[in-house]
Amino acid sequence: MLTSLLLTFVLGHGSDAPALERALTSVQPAAIRADLFFIASDELEGRDTPSAGQRLAARFIRARLERLGWQPMGEPSADGTHGWFDEYKLTSQGLDAEKSGLELVRGGKTHRLVPGQDYYFFGDVKALELTGAVVHVGAGAKADYEGKDLSGKWAFAVASEKVSWRDRSQALASSGALGLLVAPDPTSEQPADWWKGNAIERSTVEGNEGGGGRRGSGAPQHFLSTAAAAELVGSASAGQTLDVTVTDRRVVGAERVDVLENVCGFWPGSDPVLAKEVIVLSAHYDHVGKQGGEIHNGADDNGSGTCGLLAVAEALKHYGPMRRSVLLMWVSGEEKGLWGSAAWTKKPTLAEGYRAVCNLNIDMIGRNAPDYLLITPTKAMEQYNGLTKLAEGFGPLEGFPKLGSADEYWGRSDHANFSQNLKIPVAFLFSDVHDDYHQPGDDPEKIDYDKVARVVRLVVRMLDGLQGDTLGV
Repeated sequence: MLTSLLLTFVLGHGSDAPALERALTSVQPAAIRADLFFIASDELEGRDTPSAGQRLAARFIRARLERLGWQPMGEPSADGTHGWFDEYKLTSQGLDAEKSGLELVRGGKTHRLVPGQDYYFFGDVKALELTGAVVHVGAGAKADYEGKDLSGKWAFAVASEKVSWRDRSQALASSGALGLLVAPDPTSEQPADWWKGNAIERSTVEGNEGGGGRRGSGAPQHFLSTAAAAELVGSASAGQTLDVTVTDRRVVGAERVDVLENVCGFWPGSDPVLAKEVIVLSAHYDHVGKQGGEIHNGADDNGSGTCGLLAVAEALKHYGPMRRSVLLMWVSGEEKGLWGSAAWTKKPTLAEGYRAVCNLNIDMIGRNAPDYLLITPTKAMEQYNGLTKLAEGFGPLEGFPKLGSADEYWGRSDHANFSQNLKIPVAFLFSDVHDDYHQPGDDPEKIDYDKVARVVRLVVRMLDGLQGDTLGV
Protein backbone atom coordinates (compact mmCIF):
# COMPACT_ATOMS: atom_id res chain seq x y z
CA MET A 1 0.00 0.00 0.00
CA LEU A 2 2.80 2.41 0.94
CA THR A 3 4.63 1.63 -2.31
CA SER A 4 1.46 2.33 -4.27
CA LEU A 5 0.95 5.70 -2.57
CA LEU A 6 4.58 6.68 -3.16
CA LEU A 7 4.30 5.71 -6.82
CA THR A 8 1.16 7.83 -7.16
CA PHE A 9 2.97 10.86 -5.72
CA VAL A 10 6.12 10.37 -7.79
CA LEU A 11 4.24 10.00 -11.05
CA GLY A 12 1.50 12.53 -10.33
CA HIS A 13 -2.23 12.07 -10.61
CA GLY A 14 -3.21 10.88 -14.06
CA SER A 15 0.44 10.45 -15.07
CA ASP A 16 1.46 8.40 -18.08
CA ALA A 17 4.37 6.46 -16.55
CA PRO A 18 5.97 5.19 -19.80
CA ALA A 19 5.69 8.65 -21.37
CA LEU A 20 7.29 10.26 -18.34
CA GLU A 21 10.14 7.76 -18.37
CA ARG A 22 10.79 8.41 -22.08
CA ALA A 23 10.83 12.15 -21.45
CA LEU A 24 13.19 11.95 -18.47
CA THR A 25 15.59 9.64 -20.31
CA SER A 26 15.79 12.07 -23.24
CA VAL A 27 17.29 14.84 -21.08
CA GLN A 28 21.03 14.56 -21.68
CA PRO A 29 23.71 16.92 -20.29
CA ALA A 30 25.77 16.62 -23.49
CA ALA A 31 22.88 17.87 -25.63
CA ILE A 32 22.32 20.86 -23.31
CA ARG A 33 26.06 21.58 -23.44
CA ALA A 34 26.02 21.60 -27.26
CA ASP A 35 23.20 24.16 -27.32
CA LEU A 36 24.75 26.35 -24.64
CA PHE A 37 28.14 26.54 -26.33
CA PHE A 38 26.32 28.24 -29.22
CA ILE A 39 23.96 30.43 -27.17
CA ALA A 40 26.86 31.69 -25.00
CA SER A 41 29.41 31.99 -27.80
CA ASP A 42 31.36 35.18 -28.52
CA GLU A 43 29.69 35.33 -31.94
CA LEU A 44 26.35 36.24 -30.27
CA GLU A 45 28.10 39.06 -28.38
CA GLY A 46 26.15 38.71 -25.15
CA ARG A 47 22.60 38.75 -26.60
CA ASP A 48 21.86 42.33 -25.57
CA THR A 49 18.34 43.71 -26.07
CA PRO A 50 18.32 44.71 -28.90
CA SER A 51 21.22 43.28 -30.88
CA ALA A 52 22.03 41.18 -33.93
CA GLY A 53 23.32 38.44 -31.62
CA GLN A 54 20.00 38.28 -29.84
CA ARG A 55 18.14 37.94 -33.15
CA LEU A 56 20.44 35.05 -34.09
CA ALA A 57 19.65 33.36 -30.77
CA ALA A 58 15.92 33.76 -31.41
CA ARG A 59 16.22 32.13 -34.82
CA PHE A 60 18.27 29.28 -33.40
CA ILE A 61 15.54 28.62 -30.84
CA ARG A 62 12.86 28.78 -33.53
CA ALA A 63 14.76 26.31 -35.72
CA ARG A 64 15.11 23.83 -32.84
CA LEU A 65 11.39 24.08 -32.06
CA GLU A 66 10.44 23.53 -35.70
CA ARG A 67 12.68 20.46 -35.91
CA LEU A 68 11.04 19.02 -32.79
CA GLY A 69 7.54 19.47 -34.18
CA TRP A 70 6.37 22.29 -31.94
CA GLN A 71 3.80 24.81 -33.14
CA PRO A 72 4.21 28.61 -33.27
CA MET A 73 2.10 30.67 -30.87
CA GLY A 74 3.50 34.15 -31.25
CA GLU A 75 1.92 37.22 -32.83
CA PRO A 76 -1.17 36.30 -34.90
CA SER A 77 -1.40 37.62 -38.43
CA ALA A 78 -4.49 39.05 -40.11
CA ASP A 79 -5.70 35.57 -41.11
CA GLY A 80 -5.36 34.28 -37.56
CA THR A 81 -2.25 32.14 -38.06
CA HIS A 82 0.49 32.52 -35.48
CA GLY A 83 4.16 33.20 -36.05
CA TRP A 84 7.01 32.13 -33.78
CA PHE A 85 7.70 35.62 -32.46
CA ASP A 86 5.75 37.92 -30.15
CA GLU A 87 6.94 41.34 -31.25
CA TYR A 88 6.97 44.59 -29.29
CA LYS A 89 8.57 47.94 -29.99
CA LEU A 90 11.35 49.78 -28.20
CA THR A 91 11.76 53.48 -28.90
CA SER A 92 15.21 54.85 -28.07
CA GLN A 93 16.56 58.36 -28.17
CA GLY A 94 20.21 59.03 -27.45
CA LEU A 95 22.54 61.99 -27.16
CA ASP A 96 24.40 63.59 -30.00
CA ALA A 97 27.78 62.68 -28.49
CA GLU A 98 29.71 65.23 -30.57
CA LYS A 99 27.61 68.13 -29.30
CA SER A 100 27.07 66.91 -25.74
CA GLY A 101 29.41 66.62 -22.79
CA LEU A 102 30.56 67.91 -19.43
CA GLU A 103 32.69 71.07 -19.52
CA LEU A 104 35.04 71.73 -16.58
CA VAL A 105 36.38 75.28 -16.27
CA ARG A 106 39.28 75.83 -13.86
CA GLY A 107 41.70 78.77 -13.94
CA GLY A 108 40.29 79.99 -17.23
CA LYS A 109 40.98 76.67 -18.94
CA THR A 110 38.15 74.46 -20.28
CA HIS A 111 38.31 70.68 -20.25
CA ARG A 112 35.66 68.66 -22.09
CA LEU A 113 34.55 65.23 -20.86
CA VAL A 114 33.07 62.97 -23.53
CA PRO A 115 29.91 60.95 -22.71
CA GLY A 116 30.48 57.21 -22.92
CA GLN A 117 34.23 57.75 -22.72
CA ASP A 118 34.93 59.91 -19.67
CA TYR A 119 31.59 59.49 -17.94
CA TYR A 120 28.19 57.82 -18.10
CA PHE A 121 25.09 59.57 -16.85
CA PHE A 122 21.97 58.34 -15.16
CA GLY A 123 18.90 60.46 -15.83
CA ASP A 124 16.46 61.37 -18.58
CA VAL A 125 17.77 61.90 -22.07
CA LYS A 126 16.66 65.42 -22.85
CA ALA A 127 18.15 68.64 -24.12
CA LEU A 128 19.53 70.76 -21.28
CA GLU A 129 22.35 73.03 -20.19
CA LEU A 130 23.16 73.28 -16.47
CA THR A 131 26.09 75.31 -15.12
CA GLY A 132 27.26 75.68 -11.54
CA ALA A 133 30.06 75.38 -9.01
CA VAL A 134 30.87 72.03 -7.37
CA VAL A 135 30.67 71.09 -3.68
CA HIS A 136 32.36 67.93 -2.33
CA VAL A 137 29.77 65.95 -0.30
CA GLY A 138 31.88 62.99 0.81
CA ALA A 139 30.13 59.70 0.03
CA GLY A 140 26.83 61.38 -0.81
CA ALA A 141 24.84 60.20 2.23
CA LYS A 142 22.06 62.40 3.60
CA ALA A 143 24.24 63.50 6.51
CA ASP A 144 26.94 64.65 4.06
CA TYR A 145 24.59 67.34 2.72
CA GLU A 146 23.67 68.81 6.12
CA GLY A 147 24.61 72.46 6.54
CA LYS A 148 25.54 72.90 2.87
CA ASP A 149 23.78 75.20 0.39
CA LEU A 150 23.62 73.24 -2.88
CA SER A 151 21.15 75.50 -4.66
CA GLY A 152 22.44 76.10 -8.21
CA LYS A 153 25.49 73.92 -7.57
CA TRP A 154 26.70 70.45 -8.40
CA ALA A 155 27.37 67.88 -5.67
CA PHE A 156 30.45 65.68 -5.94
CA ALA A 157 30.65 62.31 -4.12
CA VAL A 158 33.07 59.40 -3.95
CA ALA A 159 31.14 56.13 -4.24
CA SER A 160 31.26 53.90 -1.19
CA GLU A 161 29.84 50.50 -0.32
CA LYS A 162 28.63 52.10 2.92
CA VAL A 163 26.15 54.25 0.95
CA SER A 164 23.77 52.45 -1.38
CA TRP A 165 22.83 53.84 -4.78
CA ARG A 166 19.25 54.27 -3.53
CA ASP A 167 20.30 56.22 -0.41
CA ARG A 168 22.64 58.40 -2.44
CA SER A 169 19.86 59.17 -4.93
CA GLN A 170 17.36 59.99 -2.20
CA ALA A 171 19.85 62.33 -0.53
CA LEU A 172 20.46 64.07 -3.85
CA ALA A 173 16.73 64.49 -4.49
CA SER A 174 16.24 66.46 -1.26
CA SER A 175 19.45 68.50 -1.50
CA GLY A 176 18.41 71.08 -4.09
CA ALA A 177 21.58 70.42 -6.11
CA LEU A 178 21.68 70.67 -9.91
CA GLY A 179 22.93 67.09 -10.00
CA LEU A 180 25.59 64.71 -8.75
CA LEU A 181 29.06 63.81 -10.03
CA VAL A 182 30.23 60.41 -8.73
CA ALA A 183 33.83 59.20 -8.60
CA PRO A 184 34.62 55.44 -8.48
CA ASP A 185 34.96 53.77 -5.07
CA PRO A 186 38.75 53.38 -4.56
CA THR A 187 38.17 50.38 -2.23
CA SER A 188 35.87 48.47 -4.59
CA GLU A 189 36.96 45.42 -6.59
CA GLN A 190 34.65 46.52 -9.38
CA PRO A 191 36.61 47.90 -12.36
CA ALA A 192 36.77 51.69 -12.29
CA ASP A 193 35.50 51.82 -15.88
CA TRP A 194 32.54 49.46 -15.33
CA TRP A 195 30.21 52.02 -16.90
CA LYS A 196 32.03 52.04 -20.26
CA GLY A 197 30.07 50.75 -23.21
CA ASN A 198 26.69 51.66 -21.71
CA ALA A 199 24.53 53.43 -24.23
CA ILE A 200 23.52 56.92 -23.19
CA GLU A 201 19.93 56.77 -24.25
CA ARG A 202 16.37 56.70 -23.06
CA SER A 203 14.40 53.60 -24.02
CA THR A 204 10.64 53.22 -23.77
CA VAL A 205 8.82 49.95 -24.39
CA GLU A 206 5.56 50.18 -26.33
CA GLY A 207 2.65 50.09 -23.89
CA ASN A 208 4.99 50.44 -20.92
CA GLU A 209 5.74 54.14 -20.55
CA GLY A 210 8.70 54.73 -18.30
CA GLY A 211 9.87 51.16 -18.73
CA GLY A 212 13.31 51.94 -20.09
CA GLY A 213 16.04 50.24 -18.15
CA ARG A 214 18.40 53.20 -18.43
CA ARG A 215 15.90 55.92 -17.83
CA GLY A 216 16.08 57.85 -14.59
CA SER A 217 14.27 60.77 -13.07
CA GLY A 218 15.04 63.90 -11.10
CA ALA A 219 18.47 65.51 -10.88
CA PRO A 220 21.08 63.94 -13.19
CA GLN A 221 23.87 61.72 -11.91
CA HIS A 222 27.18 61.34 -13.71
CA PHE A 223 29.55 58.42 -13.09
CA LEU A 224 33.07 59.62 -13.80
CA SER A 225 36.19 57.78 -14.86
CA THR A 226 39.09 57.80 -12.39
CA ALA A 227 40.97 60.28 -14.58
CA ALA A 228 37.96 62.58 -14.96
CA ALA A 229 37.33 62.53 -11.21
CA ALA A 230 40.96 63.46 -10.54
CA GLU A 231 40.72 66.29 -13.05
CA LEU A 232 37.62 67.60 -11.31
CA VAL A 233 38.62 67.28 -7.66
CA GLY A 234 42.36 67.60 -7.40
CA SER A 235 43.29 67.59 -3.69
CA ALA A 236 39.94 68.83 -2.37
CA SER A 237 38.31 67.18 0.63
CA ALA A 238 34.73 66.69 1.78
CA GLY A 239 32.85 69.89 2.48
CA GLN A 240 34.88 72.12 0.17
CA THR A 241 33.52 74.14 -2.72
CA LEU A 242 35.82 73.21 -5.58
CA ASP A 243 37.61 75.76 -7.71
CA VAL A 244 35.82 74.57 -10.81
CA THR A 245 32.62 75.27 -12.73
CA VAL A 246 30.83 72.41 -14.51
CA THR A 247 28.42 72.67 -17.42
CA ASP A 248 26.30 69.69 -18.43
CA ARG A 249 25.33 70.26 -22.06
CA ARG A 250 23.06 67.74 -23.76
CA VAL A 251 21.87 67.75 -27.35
CA VAL A 252 19.44 64.98 -28.25
CA GLY A 253 19.98 62.91 -31.39
CA ALA A 254 17.54 61.15 -33.70
CA GLU A 255 14.92 58.73 -32.39
CA ARG A 256 15.28 55.02 -33.18
CA VAL A 257 12.63 52.28 -33.09
CA ASP A 258 13.61 48.61 -32.68
CA VAL A 259 11.32 45.60 -32.91
CA LEU A 260 12.07 43.16 -30.08
CA GLU A 261 11.10 39.49 -29.99
CA ASN A 262 9.89 36.84 -27.57
CA VAL A 263 9.95 33.30 -28.99
CA CYS A 264 6.78 31.28 -28.37
CA GLY A 265 6.46 27.52 -28.93
CA PHE A 266 3.19 25.61 -28.32
CA TRP A 267 2.61 21.95 -27.40
CA PRO A 268 -1.15 21.26 -27.79
CA GLY A 269 -2.91 19.26 -25.10
CA SER A 270 -4.86 16.07 -25.83
CA ASP A 271 -7.86 16.54 -23.54
CA PRO A 272 -10.78 18.26 -25.32
CA VAL A 273 -11.46 20.46 -22.28
CA LEU A 274 -8.19 20.67 -20.33
CA ALA A 275 -6.18 21.50 -23.48
CA LYS A 276 -7.56 25.04 -23.25
CA GLU A 277 -5.62 25.44 -19.99
CA VAL A 278 -2.05 26.45 -20.87
CA ILE A 279 0.94 25.93 -18.58
CA VAL A 280 3.55 28.58 -19.43
CA LEU A 281 7.25 27.90 -18.93
CA SER A 282 9.51 30.93 -19.36
CA ALA A 283 13.20 31.82 -19.44
CA HIS A 284 14.86 35.01 -20.61
CA TYR A 285 17.32 34.52 -23.45
CA ASP A 286 18.89 37.98 -23.34
CA HIS A 287 21.98 39.06 -21.43
CA VAL A 288 23.90 42.34 -21.05
CA GLY A 289 25.92 42.32 -24.29
CA LYS A 290 29.25 44.13 -24.36
CA GLN A 291 30.49 46.28 -21.50
CA GLY A 292 33.83 47.99 -21.27
CA GLY A 293 34.74 46.45 -24.63
CA GLU A 294 34.33 42.91 -23.25
CA ILE A 295 31.67 40.40 -24.25
CA HIS A 296 29.50 39.13 -21.40
CA ASN A 297 28.38 35.75 -22.73
CA GLY A 298 25.85 35.02 -19.99
CA ALA A 299 26.24 31.24 -20.01
CA ASP A 300 24.49 30.85 -16.67
CA ASP A 301 22.50 34.09 -16.92
CA ASN A 302 20.47 32.93 -18.66
CA GLY A 303 21.95 30.61 -21.25
CA SER A 304 21.35 27.81 -18.76
CA GLY A 305 17.62 28.53 -18.54
CA THR A 306 17.41 29.16 -22.30
CA CYS A 307 18.92 25.78 -23.15
CA GLY A 308 17.07 24.16 -20.27
CA LEU A 309 13.80 25.11 -21.99
CA LEU A 310 15.10 23.63 -25.25
CA ALA A 311 15.71 20.39 -23.35
CA VAL A 312 12.12 20.55 -22.04
CA ALA A 313 10.93 20.95 -25.63
CA GLU A 314 12.82 17.79 -26.61
CA ALA A 315 11.55 15.91 -23.56
CA LEU A 316 7.94 16.68 -24.46
CA LYS A 317 8.50 15.39 -27.98
CA HIS A 318 9.40 12.05 -26.38
CA TYR A 319 6.53 12.31 -23.90
CA GLY A 320 3.88 13.11 -26.49
CA PRO A 321 0.83 15.30 -25.86
CA MET A 322 -0.05 16.03 -22.26
CA ARG A 323 -3.65 16.58 -21.24
CA ARG A 324 -3.05 20.31 -20.81
CA SER A 325 -1.27 22.48 -23.35
CA VAL A 326 2.22 23.84 -22.72
CA LEU A 327 3.65 27.14 -23.95
CA LEU A 328 7.43 27.60 -23.88
CA MET A 329 8.41 31.25 -23.97
CA TRP A 330 11.89 32.71 -24.36
CA VAL A 331 11.60 36.37 -23.39
CA SER A 332 13.85 39.29 -24.29
CA GLY A 333 14.59 42.42 -22.31
CA GLU A 334 14.63 40.81 -18.86
CA GLU A 335 17.95 42.47 -18.07
CA LYS A 336 16.54 45.89 -19.02
CA GLY A 337 13.45 45.74 -16.82
CA LEU A 338 11.41 42.57 -17.58
CA TRP A 339 10.35 44.10 -20.90
CA GLY A 340 9.46 40.94 -22.82
CA SER A 341 7.30 39.31 -20.18
CA ALA A 342 5.57 42.64 -19.53
CA ALA A 343 4.71 42.92 -23.23
CA TRP A 344 3.35 39.36 -23.46
CA THR A 345 1.38 39.35 -20.21
CA LYS A 346 -0.33 42.61 -21.17
CA LYS A 347 -1.23 41.18 -24.57
CA PRO A 348 -1.02 37.35 -24.62
CA THR A 349 -0.68 35.72 -28.04
CA LEU A 350 -2.61 32.53 -27.21
CA ALA A 351 -5.24 31.40 -29.69
CA GLU A 352 -8.86 32.24 -28.90
CA GLY A 353 -10.31 30.11 -26.13
CA TYR A 354 -6.94 29.28 -24.56
CA ARG A 355 -5.78 30.83 -21.30
CA ALA A 356 -2.61 30.75 -19.22
CA VAL A 357 -3.25 29.01 -15.89
CA CYS A 358 0.20 29.12 -14.26
CA ASN A 359 3.82 30.06 -14.96
CA LEU A 360 7.10 28.37 -14.06
CA ASN A 361 10.12 30.59 -14.70
CA ILE A 362 13.74 29.37 -14.72
CA ASP A 363 16.85 31.54 -14.56
CA MET A 364 20.51 30.77 -13.74
CA ILE A 365 20.30 27.03 -13.05
CA GLY A 366 23.85 25.93 -13.90
CA ARG A 367 26.25 27.02 -11.16
CA ASN A 368 26.98 26.67 -7.40
CA ALA A 369 26.71 23.38 -5.45
CA PRO A 370 25.18 20.41 -7.31
CA ASP A 371 22.34 20.04 -4.78
CA TYR A 372 21.71 23.79 -4.34
CA LEU A 373 18.47 25.11 -5.85
CA LEU A 374 16.21 27.95 -4.73
CA ILE A 375 12.53 28.63 -5.31
CA THR A 376 9.98 31.36 -4.72
CA PRO A 377 7.32 31.70 -3.43
CA THR A 378 8.07 29.72 -0.28
CA LYS A 379 5.76 29.11 2.68
CA ALA A 380 6.87 32.49 4.03
CA MET A 381 4.88 34.24 1.27
CA GLU A 382 1.14 34.47 0.82
CA GLN A 383 1.66 33.51 -2.86
CA TYR A 384 2.89 30.02 -1.84
CA ASN A 385 1.12 27.56 -4.13
CA GLY A 386 0.94 24.09 -5.61
CA LEU A 387 3.80 24.72 -8.04
CA THR A 388 6.22 25.17 -5.17
CA LYS A 389 4.75 22.12 -3.44
CA LEU A 390 5.35 20.01 -6.57
CA ALA A 391 8.95 21.24 -6.81
CA GLU A 392 9.51 20.49 -3.13
CA GLY A 393 8.07 17.01 -3.56
CA PHE A 394 9.92 16.05 -6.73
CA GLY A 395 13.20 17.84 -5.92
CA PRO A 396 14.75 14.95 -3.94
CA LEU A 397 14.23 12.63 -6.92
CA GLU A 398 16.61 14.81 -8.94
CA GLY A 399 19.24 15.43 -6.28
CA PHE A 400 17.75 18.53 -4.64
CA PRO A 401 16.86 17.30 -1.14
CA LYS A 402 15.66 20.68 0.12
CA LEU A 403 14.91 23.76 -1.93
CA GLY A 404 16.18 27.04 -0.50
CA SER A 405 14.36 30.37 -0.57
CA ALA A 406 14.52 32.76 -3.52
CA ASP A 407 11.86 35.03 -2.01
CA GLU A 408 14.21 38.03 -2.14
CA TYR A 409 14.13 37.63 -5.95
CA TRP A 410 10.33 37.60 -6.14
CA GLY A 411 10.17 40.80 -8.18
CA ARG A 412 13.40 40.45 -10.13
CA SER A 413 12.59 38.02 -12.93
CA ASP A 414 9.78 37.41 -15.41
CA HIS A 415 7.46 35.39 -13.18
CA ALA A 416 6.63 38.71 -11.46
CA ASN A 417 4.77 39.96 -14.54
CA PHE A 418 2.76 36.74 -14.86
CA SER A 419 1.70 37.11 -11.24
CA GLN A 420 0.95 40.83 -11.40
CA ASN A 421 -0.62 41.12 -14.86
CA LEU A 422 -2.36 37.75 -15.31
CA LYS A 423 -3.08 37.00 -11.63
CA ILE A 424 -2.03 33.35 -12.00
CA PRO A 425 0.08 31.12 -9.70
CA VAL A 426 3.80 31.31 -10.47
CA ALA A 427 7.05 29.76 -9.30
CA PHE A 428 10.70 30.62 -9.95
CA LEU A 429 13.58 28.11 -9.96
CA PHE A 430 17.02 29.67 -9.49
CA SER A 431 20.42 28.45 -8.30
CA ASP A 432 21.62 31.89 -7.12
CA VAL A 433 24.27 34.37 -8.21
CA HIS A 434 28.05 33.80 -8.14
CA ASP A 435 31.32 35.65 -8.75
CA ASP A 436 30.75 35.66 -12.53
CA TYR A 437 27.26 37.20 -12.29
CA HIS A 438 27.10 39.94 -14.96
CA GLN A 439 30.84 39.57 -15.51
CA PRO A 440 32.81 38.55 -18.63
CA GLY A 441 33.70 35.23 -16.95
CA ASP A 442 30.17 33.78 -17.16
CA ASP A 443 31.25 31.26 -19.80
CA PRO A 444 29.92 27.84 -20.87
CA GLU A 445 33.02 25.97 -19.64
CA LYS A 446 31.95 26.73 -16.05
CA ILE A 447 28.43 25.29 -16.24
CA ASP A 448 27.44 22.13 -14.35
CA TYR A 449 25.54 20.45 -17.18
CA ASP A 450 24.42 17.53 -15.04
CA LYS A 451 22.79 20.05 -12.69
CA VAL A 452 20.99 21.79 -15.55
CA ALA A 453 19.75 18.41 -16.79
CA ARG A 454 18.44 17.54 -13.33
CA VAL A 455 16.59 20.86 -13.08
CA VAL A 456 15.07 20.14 -16.49
CA ARG A 457 13.93 16.70 -15.32
CA LEU A 458 12.44 18.32 -12.23
CA VAL A 459 10.48 20.68 -14.50
CA VAL A 460 9.27 17.75 -16.62
CA ARG A 461 8.12 15.92 -13.50
CA MET A 462 6.25 19.06 -12.43
CA LEU A 463 4.56 19.31 -15.83
CA ASP A 464 3.54 15.66 -15.57
CA GLY A 465 2.22 16.30 -12.07
CA LEU A 466 -0.03 19.06 -13.39
CA GLN A 467 -2.06 16.77 -15.66
CA GLY A 468 -4.74 15.66 -13.21
CA ASP A 469 -8.45 16.44 -13.58
CA THR A 470 -7.83 19.55 -11.48
CA LEU A 471 -4.70 21.66 -11.85
CA GLY A 472 -3.96 21.70 -8.13
CA VAL A 473 -2.02 24.98 -7.96
